[in-house]
Amino acid sequence: MPTTDNHFIQNFRVIGINYKKTDTCVRGLFAINPDQYDYLLSIAPDFGLKELFILSTCNRTEIYGVADQPSQLIELLCHVTTGDAAMFSTYAYQKSGKAAIAHLFHVAAGLDSQILGDFEILGQIKTAVKQSKSKGFIGSFMERLLNNVMQSSKAVKTRTELSSGTVSVSFAAIQYIKEQIQDIKDKKIALVGTGKIGRTTCRNLIHYLDTRNITLINRTEETAIALAEELGVASAPIESLPIVTADSDIIIISTNAPEPVVLRKHVMNKGRKLIIDLSVPCNVAGDVCELPEITALNVDALSRIKDETLDKRRAEVPKVLEIIAEHIAEFEAWHAMRKHVPVLKEVKSKLNAIEIPVALLHNCHSVNRNGVKEEKIQNVINVLAAKMRSNHAPGCHYIEAINDYIAQHG
Repeated sequence: MPTTDNHFIQNFRVIGINYKKTDTCVRGLFAINPDQYDYLLSIAPDFGLKELFILSTCNRTEIYGVADQPSQLIELLCHVTTGDAAMFSTYAYQKSGKAAIAHLFHVAAGLDSQILGDFEILGQIKTAVKQSKSKGFIGSFMERLLNNVMQSSKAVKTRTELSSGTVSVSFAAIQYIKEQIQDIKDKKIALVGTGKIGRTTCRNLIHYLDTRNITLINRTEETAIALAEELGVASAPIESLPIVTADSDIIIISTNAPEPVVLRKHVMNKGRKLIIDLSVPCNVAGDVCELPEITALNVDALSRIKDETLDKRRAEVPKVLEIIAEHIAEFEAWHAMRKHVPVLKEVKSKLNAIEIPVALLHNCHSVNRNGVKEEKIQNVINVLAAKMRSNHAPGCHYIEAINDYIAQHG
Protein backbone atom coordinates (compact mmCIF):
# COMPACT_ATOMS: atom_id res chain seq x y z
CA MET A 1 0.00 0.00 0.00
CA PRO A 2 1.23 3.56 -0.65
CA THR A 3 2.01 5.78 2.30
CA THR A 4 0.54 9.24 2.58
CA ASP A 5 2.76 12.10 3.73
CA ASN A 6 1.13 14.62 1.44
CA HIS A 7 -1.08 17.07 3.33
CA PHE A 8 -2.16 19.21 0.40
CA ILE A 9 -5.83 20.04 0.27
CA GLN A 10 -6.34 17.82 -2.78
CA ASN A 11 -5.43 14.74 -0.73
CA PHE A 12 -8.15 15.33 1.83
CA ARG A 13 -10.98 12.96 0.98
CA VAL A 14 -14.32 11.65 2.17
CA ILE A 15 -16.03 8.44 1.13
CA GLY A 16 -19.42 7.46 2.44
CA ILE A 17 -23.04 6.50 2.07
CA ASN A 18 -26.03 8.29 3.54
CA TYR A 19 -29.80 8.39 3.58
CA LYS A 20 -30.03 10.07 0.17
CA LYS A 21 -29.33 6.90 -1.83
CA THR A 22 -29.81 4.12 0.72
CA ASP A 23 -32.39 2.91 3.19
CA THR A 24 -31.69 1.82 6.77
CA CYS A 25 -31.13 -1.80 5.71
CA VAL A 26 -28.29 -0.90 3.33
CA ARG A 27 -26.78 1.66 5.72
CA GLY A 28 -26.86 -0.97 8.43
CA LEU A 29 -24.53 -3.16 6.38
CA PHE A 30 -21.86 -0.46 6.65
CA ALA A 31 -22.47 0.81 10.18
CA ILE A 32 -19.42 0.93 12.46
CA ASN A 33 -19.66 0.44 16.23
CA PRO A 34 -17.01 1.75 18.68
CA ASP A 35 -15.15 -1.56 18.90
CA GLN A 36 -14.93 -1.82 15.12
CA TYR A 37 -13.76 1.79 15.02
CA ASP A 38 -10.83 1.00 17.32
CA TYR A 39 -9.92 -2.01 15.22
CA LEU A 40 -10.03 -0.02 11.98
CA LEU A 41 -7.72 2.59 13.48
CA SER A 42 -5.31 -0.14 14.55
CA ILE A 43 -4.99 -1.41 10.96
CA ALA A 44 -5.24 1.94 9.15
CA PRO A 45 -1.44 2.20 8.69
CA ASP A 46 -1.56 -1.06 6.74
CA PHE A 47 -3.70 0.83 4.21
CA GLY A 48 -1.26 3.75 4.04
CA LEU A 49 -3.40 6.00 6.24
CA LYS A 50 -2.17 8.30 8.98
CA GLU A 51 -4.94 10.88 9.38
CA LEU A 52 -8.63 9.97 9.45
CA PHE A 53 -11.81 9.73 11.46
CA ILE A 54 -14.96 7.67 10.93
CA LEU A 55 -18.47 9.07 11.30
CA SER A 56 -21.14 6.39 11.67
CA THR A 57 -24.67 7.46 12.60
CA CYS A 58 -28.19 6.34 11.76
CA ASN A 59 -28.07 8.55 8.64
CA ARG A 60 -24.56 7.96 7.30
CA THR A 61 -21.25 6.14 7.44
CA GLU A 62 -18.30 8.22 6.26
CA ILE A 63 -14.52 8.19 6.50
CA TYR A 64 -12.69 11.50 6.30
CA GLY A 65 -8.96 11.28 5.81
CA VAL A 66 -5.77 12.23 4.03
CA ALA A 67 -5.12 9.62 1.36
CA ASP A 68 -3.40 9.17 -1.99
CA GLN A 69 -6.49 7.40 -3.35
CA PRO A 70 -10.15 7.09 -2.21
CA SER A 71 -9.83 3.32 -2.55
CA GLN A 72 -7.62 3.25 0.56
CA LEU A 73 -10.52 4.56 2.65
CA ILE A 74 -13.07 2.28 1.00
CA GLU A 75 -10.96 -0.84 1.50
CA LEU A 76 -10.36 0.06 5.14
CA LEU A 77 -14.07 0.55 5.84
CA CYS A 78 -15.19 -2.61 4.07
CA HIS A 79 -12.56 -4.68 5.85
CA VAL A 80 -14.99 -5.09 8.77
CA THR A 81 -18.45 -4.34 7.38
CA THR A 82 -21.06 -6.85 6.31
CA GLY A 83 -21.38 -5.08 2.99
CA ASP A 84 -18.45 -5.37 0.57
CA ALA A 85 -16.54 -2.79 -1.47
CA ALA A 86 -18.46 -3.54 -4.68
CA MET A 87 -21.79 -2.94 -2.98
CA PHE A 88 -20.46 0.14 -1.23
CA SER A 89 -19.30 1.64 -4.52
CA THR A 90 -22.79 1.22 -5.94
CA TYR A 91 -24.26 3.60 -3.38
CA ALA A 92 -21.23 5.61 -2.28
CA TYR A 93 -20.04 9.13 -2.91
CA GLN A 94 -16.42 10.19 -3.07
CA LYS A 95 -15.21 13.74 -2.71
CA SER A 96 -11.69 15.12 -2.72
CA GLY A 97 -10.00 18.44 -2.00
CA LYS A 98 -12.22 21.48 -1.67
CA ALA A 99 -15.36 19.45 -2.35
CA ALA A 100 -14.55 17.13 0.58
CA ILE A 101 -13.85 20.10 2.85
CA ALA A 102 -17.13 21.77 1.89
CA HIS A 103 -18.97 18.49 2.52
CA LEU A 104 -17.57 18.27 6.06
CA PHE A 105 -18.60 21.86 6.80
CA HIS A 106 -22.12 21.17 5.48
CA VAL A 107 -22.46 17.97 7.51
CA ALA A 108 -21.28 19.63 10.73
CA ALA A 109 -23.70 22.54 10.26
CA GLY A 110 -26.69 20.20 9.83
CA LEU A 111 -27.21 21.06 6.16
CA ASP A 112 -26.74 17.45 5.11
CA SER A 113 -28.78 15.88 7.92
CA GLN A 114 -31.82 13.76 7.16
CA ILE A 115 -33.81 16.33 9.12
CA LEU A 116 -32.44 19.75 8.16
CA GLY A 117 -30.60 21.47 10.99
CA ASP A 118 -30.35 18.40 13.22
CA PHE A 119 -27.57 19.66 15.47
CA GLU A 120 -26.90 16.29 17.12
CA ILE A 121 -24.50 15.60 14.26
CA LEU A 122 -21.92 18.01 15.67
CA GLY A 123 -21.71 16.04 18.91
CA GLN A 124 -21.35 12.85 16.89
CA ILE A 125 -18.46 14.38 14.93
CA LYS A 126 -16.76 15.48 18.15
CA THR A 127 -17.08 11.96 19.57
CA ALA A 128 -15.69 10.39 16.39
CA VAL A 129 -12.77 12.82 16.27
CA LYS A 130 -11.98 12.30 19.95
CA GLN A 131 -11.74 8.54 19.41
CA SER A 132 -9.48 8.99 16.40
CA LYS A 133 -7.33 11.64 18.09
CA SER A 134 -6.75 9.39 21.11
CA LYS A 135 -5.06 6.93 18.74
CA GLY A 136 -2.91 9.60 17.06
CA PHE A 137 -4.82 9.87 13.78
CA ILE A 138 -5.55 13.62 13.86
CA GLY A 139 -2.50 15.55 12.64
CA SER A 140 -1.92 19.28 12.24
CA PHE A 141 -3.79 19.50 8.92
CA MET A 142 -6.98 17.88 10.17
CA GLU A 143 -6.67 19.53 13.58
CA ARG A 144 -6.78 22.97 11.97
CA LEU A 145 -9.54 21.94 9.55
CA LEU A 146 -11.70 20.57 12.36
CA ASN A 147 -11.16 23.69 14.46
CA ASN A 148 -12.49 25.77 11.58
CA VAL A 149 -15.40 23.35 11.14
CA MET A 150 -16.34 23.63 14.83
CA GLN A 151 -16.09 27.42 14.75
CA SER A 152 -18.28 27.51 11.67
CA SER A 153 -20.91 25.28 13.25
CA LYS A 154 -20.91 27.41 16.39
CA ALA A 155 -21.44 30.53 14.27
CA VAL A 156 -24.31 28.82 12.43
CA LYS A 157 -25.88 27.93 15.76
CA THR A 158 -25.60 31.46 17.18
CA ARG A 159 -26.15 33.58 14.07
CA THR A 160 -28.94 31.68 12.31
CA GLU A 161 -32.16 29.84 13.08
CA LEU A 162 -31.17 26.66 11.23
CA SER A 163 -31.51 24.61 14.42
CA SER A 164 -34.48 26.49 15.83
CA GLY A 165 -37.36 24.56 17.33
CA THR A 166 -37.22 20.90 18.19
CA VAL A 167 -36.91 18.64 15.20
CA SER A 168 -34.96 15.38 15.24
CA VAL A 169 -35.69 11.75 14.48
CA SER A 170 -36.34 11.20 18.18
CA PHE A 171 -38.71 14.14 18.36
CA ALA A 172 -40.40 13.08 15.11
CA ALA A 173 -41.24 9.80 16.86
CA ILE A 174 -42.89 11.76 19.66
CA GLN A 175 -44.83 13.84 17.15
CA TYR A 176 -46.07 10.72 15.39
CA ILE A 177 -47.21 9.10 18.63
CA LYS A 178 -48.98 12.30 19.69
CA GLU A 179 -50.84 12.55 16.38
CA GLN A 180 -51.71 8.87 15.95
CA ILE A 181 -52.31 7.48 19.43
CA GLN A 182 -55.29 8.45 21.55
CA ASP A 183 -55.35 8.29 25.37
CA ILE A 184 -51.59 8.03 25.54
CA LYS A 185 -51.57 7.85 29.35
CA ASP A 186 -53.40 4.53 29.14
CA LYS A 187 -50.86 3.03 26.77
CA LYS A 188 -47.92 0.96 27.95
CA ILE A 189 -44.61 1.98 26.38
CA ALA A 190 -41.48 -0.17 26.20
CA LEU A 191 -38.26 1.70 25.47
CA VAL A 192 -35.41 -0.66 24.59
CA GLY A 193 -31.96 0.95 24.71
CA THR A 194 -30.95 3.74 27.06
CA GLY A 195 -28.03 5.31 25.21
CA LYS A 196 -28.06 8.96 24.16
CA ILE A 197 -31.04 8.62 21.80
CA GLY A 198 -32.92 6.41 24.26
CA ARG A 199 -32.43 8.89 27.12
CA THR A 200 -33.54 11.80 24.93
CA THR A 201 -36.59 9.87 23.73
CA CYS A 202 -37.59 8.94 27.27
CA ARG A 203 -37.37 12.55 28.43
CA ASN A 204 -39.39 13.69 25.40
CA LEU A 205 -42.09 11.11 26.14
CA ILE A 206 -42.44 12.48 29.63
CA HIS A 207 -42.19 16.14 28.69
CA TYR A 208 -44.32 16.27 25.53
CA LEU A 209 -46.77 13.39 26.11
CA ASP A 210 -47.04 13.74 29.86
CA THR A 211 -46.74 10.02 30.53
CA ARG A 212 -44.56 7.89 32.76
CA ASN A 213 -46.19 4.59 31.80
CA ILE A 214 -42.79 3.56 30.45
CA THR A 215 -40.59 0.52 31.03
CA LEU A 216 -36.89 0.82 30.21
CA ILE A 217 -34.83 -2.16 29.08
CA ASN A 218 -31.10 -2.08 28.44
CA ARG A 219 -28.47 -4.75 27.96
CA THR A 220 -26.59 -3.23 30.89
CA GLU A 221 -29.37 -3.36 33.47
CA GLU A 222 -27.72 -0.86 35.85
CA THR A 223 -27.96 1.86 33.20
CA ALA A 224 -31.69 1.31 32.77
CA ILE A 225 -32.24 1.25 36.53
CA ALA A 226 -30.35 4.52 37.04
CA LEU A 227 -32.32 6.35 34.31
CA ALA A 228 -35.61 4.88 35.52
CA GLU A 229 -34.97 6.11 39.07
CA GLU A 230 -33.97 9.54 37.77
CA LEU A 231 -37.11 9.96 35.63
CA GLY A 232 -39.62 8.10 37.74
CA VAL A 233 -40.40 5.26 35.34
CA ALA A 234 -40.05 1.48 35.49
CA SER A 235 -37.22 -0.74 34.31
CA ALA A 236 -36.80 -4.43 33.54
CA PRO A 237 -33.87 -6.75 32.78
CA ILE A 238 -33.06 -7.70 29.20
CA GLU A 239 -34.32 -11.24 29.89
CA SER A 240 -37.80 -9.76 30.33
CA LEU A 241 -37.88 -8.24 26.86
CA PRO A 242 -40.29 -10.86 25.37
CA ILE A 243 -42.74 -10.34 28.26
CA VAL A 244 -42.51 -6.54 28.28
CA THR A 245 -42.84 -6.15 24.51
CA ALA A 246 -45.80 -8.57 24.39
CA ASP A 247 -47.55 -6.50 27.05
CA SER A 248 -46.79 -3.06 25.53
CA ASP A 249 -48.84 -0.95 23.15
CA ILE A 250 -45.88 1.09 21.92
CA ILE A 251 -42.35 -0.26 21.50
CA ILE A 252 -39.45 2.08 20.80
CA ILE A 253 -36.05 0.60 19.93
CA SER A 254 -32.87 2.65 20.21
CA THR A 255 -30.23 -0.04 20.58
CA ASN A 256 -26.96 -0.53 18.73
CA ALA A 257 -27.10 -4.29 18.40
CA PRO A 258 -25.69 -6.01 15.30
CA GLU A 259 -28.80 -8.23 15.06
CA PRO A 260 -32.54 -7.57 15.60
CA VAL A 261 -33.63 -7.63 19.25
CA VAL A 262 -37.39 -7.47 18.66
CA LEU A 263 -38.50 -10.61 16.83
CA ARG A 264 -41.73 -11.74 15.22
CA LYS A 265 -42.43 -14.22 18.03
CA HIS A 266 -42.28 -11.38 20.59
CA VAL A 267 -45.28 -9.54 19.15
CA MET A 268 -47.25 -11.98 16.97
CA ASN A 269 -50.84 -12.45 18.21
CA LYS A 270 -50.16 -10.02 21.07
CA GLY A 271 -52.56 -7.29 19.95
CA ARG A 272 -52.15 -4.04 18.00
CA LYS A 273 -48.83 -2.33 18.49
CA LEU A 274 -46.87 0.63 17.23
CA ILE A 275 -43.17 -0.18 16.85
CA ILE A 276 -40.66 2.60 16.20
CA ASP A 277 -37.10 1.56 15.36
CA LEU A 278 -34.55 4.37 15.85
CA SER A 279 -31.61 2.03 15.30
CA VAL A 280 -29.23 1.56 12.38
CA PRO A 281 -28.79 -1.24 11.55
CA CYS A 282 -32.47 -1.99 12.13
CA ASN A 283 -33.03 -3.81 15.40
CA VAL A 284 -36.57 -4.96 14.58
CA ALA A 285 -36.76 -8.13 12.48
CA GLY A 286 -37.97 -7.50 8.93
CA ASP A 287 -40.85 -9.99 9.12
CA VAL A 288 -42.38 -8.11 12.07
CA CYS A 289 -43.63 -5.48 9.60
CA GLU A 290 -45.65 -8.17 7.77
CA LEU A 291 -47.96 -8.71 10.74
CA PRO A 292 -51.31 -6.99 10.11
CA GLU A 293 -51.67 -5.84 13.71
CA ILE A 294 -48.29 -4.10 13.70
CA THR A 295 -47.56 -0.53 12.57
CA ALA A 296 -43.79 -0.16 12.18
CA LEU A 297 -41.66 2.88 11.40
CA ASN A 298 -37.92 3.35 11.05
CA VAL A 299 -35.73 6.46 10.86
CA ASP A 300 -36.36 6.90 7.13
CA ALA A 301 -40.13 6.98 7.61
CA LEU A 302 -39.84 9.37 10.55
CA SER A 303 -37.64 11.79 8.61
CA ARG A 304 -40.44 12.34 6.12
CA ILE A 305 -42.73 13.79 8.75
CA LYS A 306 -43.11 17.47 7.89
CA ASP A 307 -43.24 20.34 10.32
CA GLU A 308 -43.54 24.09 9.92
CA THR A 309 -40.26 24.38 11.81
CA LEU A 310 -38.51 22.86 8.82
CA ASP A 311 -39.87 25.58 6.52
CA LYS A 312 -38.31 28.21 8.81
CA ARG A 313 -35.03 26.33 8.76
CA ARG A 314 -34.92 26.16 4.97
CA ALA A 315 -35.17 29.95 4.84
CA GLU A 316 -31.93 30.13 6.85
CA VAL A 317 -29.85 28.09 4.38
CA PRO A 318 -28.43 31.10 2.44
CA LYS A 319 -27.13 32.63 5.69
CA VAL A 320 -25.58 29.32 6.67
CA LEU A 321 -23.80 29.01 3.32
CA GLU A 322 -22.33 32.50 3.76
CA ILE A 323 -20.95 31.59 7.20
CA ILE A 324 -19.49 28.35 5.89
CA ALA A 325 -17.84 30.19 2.98
CA GLU A 326 -16.17 32.59 5.44
CA HIS A 327 -14.66 29.77 7.48
CA ILE A 328 -13.57 27.76 4.44
CA ALA A 329 -11.77 30.86 3.13
CA GLU A 330 -10.05 31.24 6.50
CA PHE A 331 -8.87 27.63 6.41
CA GLU A 332 -7.65 27.93 2.83
CA ALA A 333 -5.69 31.07 3.75
CA TRP A 334 -4.03 29.16 6.60
CA HIS A 335 -3.20 26.31 4.26
CA ALA A 336 -1.78 28.65 1.62
CA MET A 337 0.43 30.24 4.26
CA ARG A 338 1.50 26.85 5.59
CA LYS A 339 3.38 26.00 2.41
CA HIS A 340 5.53 29.13 2.91
CA VAL A 341 6.71 28.06 6.36
CA PRO A 342 9.93 26.38 5.11
CA VAL A 343 10.85 29.55 3.19
CA LEU A 344 10.17 31.77 6.21
CA LYS A 345 12.25 29.54 8.47
CA GLU A 346 15.14 29.61 6.00
CA VAL A 347 14.98 33.40 5.66
CA LYS A 348 14.91 33.80 9.43
CA SER A 349 17.94 31.56 9.77
CA LYS A 350 19.85 33.56 7.16
CA LEU A 351 18.98 36.88 8.81
CA ASN A 352 20.16 35.60 12.17
CA ALA A 353 23.51 34.81 10.55
CA ILE A 354 23.99 38.37 9.30
CA GLU A 355 26.29 40.47 11.48
CA ILE A 356 25.06 44.03 11.88
CA PRO A 357 27.84 46.57 12.56
CA VAL A 358 27.81 47.98 16.09
CA ALA A 359 27.55 51.48 14.68
CA LEU A 360 24.11 50.64 13.33
CA LEU A 361 23.01 49.60 16.80
CA HIS A 362 24.19 52.86 18.44
CA ASN A 363 20.85 53.37 20.19
CA CYS A 364 20.98 49.97 21.84
CA HIS A 365 22.80 49.00 25.00
CA SER A 366 24.97 45.92 24.69
CA VAL A 367 22.74 43.97 27.05
CA ASN A 368 19.70 44.21 24.80
CA ARG A 369 21.25 44.21 21.33
CA ASN A 370 20.38 40.56 20.80
CA GLY A 371 16.79 41.22 21.82
CA VAL A 372 16.57 44.20 19.48
CA LYS A 373 18.00 42.13 16.64
CA GLU A 374 15.53 39.31 17.28
CA GLU A 375 12.62 41.74 17.34
CA LYS A 376 13.69 43.38 14.07
CA ILE A 377 14.09 40.00 12.39
CA GLN A 378 10.60 38.96 13.51
CA ASN A 379 9.19 42.23 12.17
CA VAL A 380 10.81 41.51 8.81
CA ILE A 381 9.43 37.95 8.81
CA ASN A 382 5.92 39.21 9.63
CA VAL A 383 6.04 41.68 6.74
CA LEU A 384 7.41 39.03 4.41
CA ALA A 385 4.68 36.58 5.41
CA ALA A 386 2.00 39.18 4.68
CA LYS A 387 3.52 39.87 1.25
CA MET A 388 3.66 36.17 0.46
CA ARG A 389 -0.01 35.81 1.38
CA SER A 390 -1.09 38.67 -0.89
CA ASN A 391 1.36 38.05 -3.73
CA HIS A 392 1.41 34.52 -5.06
CA ALA A 393 4.02 35.30 -7.74
CA PRO A 394 7.48 33.86 -7.08
CA GLY A 395 10.24 36.28 -6.11
CA CYS A 396 13.53 36.52 -4.34
CA HIS A 397 12.14 36.60 -0.81
CA TYR A 398 15.57 36.33 0.76
CA ILE A 399 16.98 39.44 -1.02
CA GLU A 400 13.81 41.37 -0.21
CA ALA A 401 14.00 40.39 3.45
CA ILE A 402 17.69 41.38 3.71
CA ASN A 403 16.92 44.78 2.22
CA ASP A 404 14.08 45.32 4.71
CA TYR A 405 16.30 44.20 7.57
CA ILE A 406 19.23 46.45 6.64
CA ALA A 407 16.82 49.36 6.08
CA GLN A 408 15.68 49.07 9.69
CA HIS A 409 19.27 49.83 10.80
CA GLY A 410 19.93 52.64 8.40
